[in-house]
Amino acid sequence: MVEIRNVKKSFRKDWYALNDISLSVDKGDFVFLTGPTGSGKSTLLRLIYMDIFPDAGEVAVAGFLSSTIKKHEIPLLRRRIGIIFQDFKLLRNKTVYENVAFALEVTGESGRKMKEKVMKALALVGLSHKRNEFPYKVSGGEQQKAAIARALVREPFILLADEPTGNIDPEGSMEIVRILQDINTSGTAILMATHDVELAKRVSNNIVNLEEGQMVEG
Repeated sequence: MVEIRNVKKSFRKDWYALNDISLSVDKGDFVFLTGPTGSGKSTLLRLIYMDIFPDAGEVAVAGFLSSTIKKHEIPLLRRRIGIIFQDFKLLRNKTVYENVAFALEVTGESGRKMKEKVMKALALVGLSHKRNEFPYKVSGGEQQKAAIARALVREPFILLADEPTGNIDPEGSMEIVRILQDINTSGTAILMATHDVELAKRVSNNIVNLEEGQMVEG
């Protein structure tokens, strides 16, 4: 599903954000990327959804290769990937329902089928009762649930979560992780970046530790 082979990525001459990284994520995996700020976690996720490209090595995602993918194919790849950010990235002028629906509208979907998908995604994250609220009217944890529903509504094969609990209190963080575990149980692979090593250890044995762009023993 996702194969990263001997990848190097540098943003300046004398420093590698990632240095000779290899990693695979298969169907049903729940993998944690841990490490301090600046260790390369976000860079690795950006390589997977091909926001950036490696200087050396290769990234293979759902049959697309970083070395051969065409610019017009990148949106097709991203429709198969769910992406969750620390700062939610919800549209303030749209309700929770409208934010989730928007992910389908941009692909041309509409009508009854779209409504069914949106309501199913909201139900999965326990947010059906807040569907008509605007993001600034709900808590940080609820905003992240809405972001998860938005990522989930396209039925992706993998969810990439970049510090999804970073702006949420400990109790809310565990609730978000439990939701991700439920999604993972249904067969969706999850790759979650976090600086919270203890949180990762409570949830999974599949932990990749990054330090200064390199994989290190945990």
